[in-house]
Parts: sequence; structure tokens; C-alpha cells
Amino acid sequence: MSIRPPAVAGMFYPDSEFDIARELDRCFNATDEPGKTDDVQQTPTPTVVGPPKALIVPHAGYIYSGITAAYGYRQLSADITRVVLLGPCHTVAVYGLALPGAEAFATPVGTVPVDTEQARALAGKPQVLTSPEAHRWEHSLEVQLPFLLRMLDQFTLLPLAVGAATPEDVADVLDTVWGGPETLIVISSDLSHYLPYELANKADAATVAQILALDGPLDHNQACGATPINGLLVAAKRRNLIPRLLDLRNSGDTAGDKNRVVGYTAIGFWEET
Repeated sequence: MSIRPPAVAGMFYPDSEFDIARELDRCFNATDEPGKTDDVQQTPTPTVVGPPKALIVPHAGYIYSGITAAYGYRQLSADITRVVLLGPCHTVAVYGLALPGAEAFATPVGTVPVDTEQARALAGKPQVLTSPEAHRWEHSLEVQLPFLLRMLDQFTLLPLAVGAATPEDVADVLDTVWGGPETLIVISSDLSHYLPYELANKADAATVAQILALDGPLDHNQACGATPINGLLVAAKRRNLIPRLLDLRNSGDTAGDKNRVVGYTAIGFWEET
């Protein structure tokens, strides 16, 4: 079996099962309080039932963005058995959406099988390629796996590293793998980078308001995962998904200084019931 080994354990998150469990406990325990959402007003706040169909969650080191990610992941149900995970490419230039060419992804807390059947189905699309190199050092996907392993019983993973692609390219892939309530779509993205704290608050609030209005496209100054977010917004608008802000903060609220911060949000998207 071809297994993609962990690349950023010990950097973005701990490298031992015990320490990962302790760090996830810290993050989830912090979600006992309502998420930080005051900078963005949802009027009225949407009422939703059950787990979301899609999530946007951040991908920085857990010490910085783990609490925000936990606000998203706490919404999940163990009934989810397939996760479609999209994140931006940070290390390799890609034109399209890259499959890993692996049969599983390993982490210090478990190994997740890749949904090879769906991967084969996507491989025939012109905007989809296979690139182990695009996945080899990519943290935006890997850091989500311990959260998913904590919240779900057994699931398969369809990981896509997203490079240069149109919103329609991404939406077409999402439509193909949409599935039913067993399938969760996760978009991995941080927000603004290295702005002063107050300026970042304003910029990120405007970006989140745009996402909640399903009003794409975003640019990459607004979100490093703008490309997969834009595809989700196209699909969400077509399918009348209901977005709900779960948390919005930045590294100045967690473990960084306030001179140059990175923004994080957790947003869920629910299907109409």
C-alpha cells in the first residue's frame, strides 16, 4: 500500500499520540464558550439542524488556529463516513486540483484510507491531475486529519491540493463527489496574512461577510485558500446551502503578537431541511 507519511507533525501539531490528544483537548475545551463572532453580524442568525455539509477551517499551527478549527469540527457527526478535503498548495505549483497518488494518509494518531474509487472517477477530469509532490510537504491538508480522527469513527479521505483553477473547475469536482449525508466537504484556509491586529479584524470581517453572502470570488489577499473557497461558494449558491459563522479570530487572539497577525475562521454550510 502506498502511504503518504506525516510531514509536519512536530511542527504544526505535536508528533506523539499523547501530546496530540492533550492539544486537541485544549482546543475543544475552549469551545465550551460561544465562538468569537462579534465583528460580523448575521441577521437573523440562521437556524440549522444536524451536521454541516461543508466546513471552512484554518490550517495554521494548532497553538494559533486550533481553537477556531475546533469550533468547526465540533459540529460533526460520526455518521459521516467520507471526507472530501481541499486545501491550497504551499510548496509546489499546480495547475488544477492534484490527487496524491497514495492509498492512505498516515498521522501519529492513525492512518486514513484514501477513497481510491472516487479518486479514479475524478482522474478523468481535465482539471484534475495526480501529483505526489504537491502533497509531500503540504500542511493545509495534513493538519486537518487529527481533528477528523478525533470526531469521526471510520471514514475515507479524498484529498485534493488545489492550485490554479477557476471557481467552476472546483465546483465541478465538488458536484461530482457531493454525495449524501455521509459526505463532508472540508475547505482548509486561513484569512489575511501579516496585517496589524485592528486592520486584520476589519479585513477578515469583510471577507467573512462576503462568504456568508455566498458572494465570490475572493482573492488571495483575503484568504490563502481562496481558490477552493470560491469553488465551494459556487456550489453552495447552486444548492442553496445555509452558511453560519462559528468563529472568527486571529493569531493576535491566541499565541502571536498583534503587530503582524494571521486570520482564522470556522464557517459551516448546511443543506436545507
